[in-house]
Amino acid sequence: MSSCGNPATETDALMKRRPKFDKTRDCVKCKENTGNIVIRHAVYCKACFTPMISFKFRRGLEPFVNDEPQGSRRKGLKASGNLLVGLSGGVGSTVLLDLIHQSYFATRTDVTGGKDHPRNEAIWPKGRICYVEICNAFPDMRDRTEEVRSAASKYDSLEFLPLRLEDAFDESWWISVGGKPNSENLSVDFSDEDLLISNISNDSSRDIHPIPRLRSFLSTLPTQTAISRTVPTLVRLLLLYTARTTGSSHLVLGTSLTSLSISLISSISQGAGYVVREEAQEEWQGNGLAKPIRIIRPLRDIGMKECAAWAWWHGLKIVRKERIPGGTQDIAVLTKEFIVGLEKDYPSTVSTIARTCGKLAPKQGSVRACILCERPVQDGIEDWKSKTSLRTLSGTKEASMQSPSYPQHLTPHLCYACHTTLTSRSSRGALHTGSSRVSLPVWVNSGLAKPTRHEVSPILEEVDSEKTLGSEVWQLRTLKEEDMKQAISGFLLETD
Repeated sequence: MSSCGNPATETDALMKRRPKFDKTRDCVKCKENTGNIVIRHAVYCKACFTPMISFKFRRGLEPFVNDEPQGSRRKGLKASGNLLVGLSGGVGSTVLLDLIHQSYFATRTDVTGGKDHPRNEAIWPKGRICYVEICNAFPDMRDRTEEVRSAASKYDSLEFLPLRLEDAFDESWWISVGGKPNSENLSVDFSDEDLLISNISNDSSRDIHPIPRLRSFLSTLPTQTAISRTVPTLVRLLLLYTARTTGSSHLVLGTSLTSLSISLISSISQGAGYVVREEAQEEWQGNGLAKPIRIIRPLRDIGMKECAAWAWWHGLKIVRKERIPGGTQDIAVLTKEFIVGLEKDYPSTVSTIARTCGKLAPKQGSVRACILCERPVQDGIEDWKSKTSLRTLSGTKEASMQSPSYPQHLTPHLCYACHTTLTSRSSRGALHTGSSRVSLPVWVNSGLAKPTRHEVSPILEEVDSEKTLGSEVWQLRTLKEEDMKQAISGFLLETD
């Protein structure tokens, strides 16, 4: 009971709390059994709960299986490649793995029409489970690879692929997934707001193990919020490049409705509002791919409470997702506390957050991608930020007279969210504990090896073909305004 007045003098001062369920304790589905769980004030029994979750899971996955989207009367489901399931050890990804196996890979006894009937064909030729271990990124963190492997061993029809977070800085892993290594080992200076790039190929740091490179990269980030955002970004790219090398057309993640709402609010608050739709579903067009890889979150309509109930009633082993160490002022931590508390008192509001953000779309499209997170970049964001942000002009380094084979600054290649993550410092003081110059992830290092579409206002000059063994080589060169005017003088109209 809660009070809105003085109960000693006002008889109607006590206000009854709203019950956890709406009208009755009986199941709203079958209307016969006593309910076992309350979901957004609706009561369900255990027998009706399982098919309801399976239906929501299929509704969130199957419309995106075929290459061409189909209506409600879909024919057969047939993917163009394999399936990769991202497993973190948490409740959501464990429940997703169980649903994927039961629905599409387990041996079925209720088949109709014979085993060779088209409706009984496998949707994906092969399925794999991928787990990314992050223990080496932080001290005193336990390695959970074998625990996750043991939990996934019951799904024998799915191959288990373990990865480690330091693979993002390992050139041998990059070569194994089809990446082209860069002959120049590039580093970036985080103390410079333009993120000055330099070559450290001749330095002994090229032989440093990937683990020190990873720890140096994370320790140089300015805030704890930046660390908690960078780690999922690295994990996501590791999963995507693994999906590419395994011939997977779909990457499915166990992001529940609660986790999705947390991710949406946290991303918007950190400057990623332009790609808010990609938090729910996206298509990744990596180099060398004829068709994009679809990243799907089939549990985006299923809350954390429903996932926990499924895991308990089906006896699933939860290894638990490793928590990134950090302070209480981390934006992701604060957002999670807010959303979890909101779901407890107002459960319908959490689903409203996800539905509302799903309707958002940018006014203009993007023609390029961020070199770090590989998501769309909003055009003109660098000019806007230069006009609205305070810039540090002291210590500005003069540009080298030589024309290197790599860009001089990383900033033009980044989206607003990634640039903010790498450069925005906390008012409470910087978290920086390592060297300001660190190595870059392997896909960033490879993407900077040659001029790309990320370059801002490139002026191309053709080099003498006799010096290039018959192949065409293009070099970036900055021209002055007089030189550009002289180059197009023959096309200008004369004025009186």
